[in-house]
Amino acid sequence: MSHPQYVKTGICEKYQTLLEECERALAIWNQHRAEVVKSAVIAKEAGDELLRLQAKYARAYTVLQNHARLCTFCQLMARIEGRGA
Repeated sequence: MSHPQYVKTGICEKYQTLLEECERALAIWNQHRAEVVKSAVIAKEAGDELLRLQAKYARAYTVLQNHARLCTFCQLMARIEGRGA
């Protein structure tokens, strides 16, 4: 009698932390964008803050992508899940 074999997929804790940071940065940027859109006047300070938040999100996303590309565990999980080569 054969027993089904299951692959227990794991989560790289560093990737999870970076993903959460990236999601948080995106949520904050989106929230500020929505607030600026609601206001009739866009002050220079508000524009500067949006650019700063956009840059923070871009950095977080880049760090996340680089980790996924360089982490052996993340590469293995991507192959198992059919997401990478």
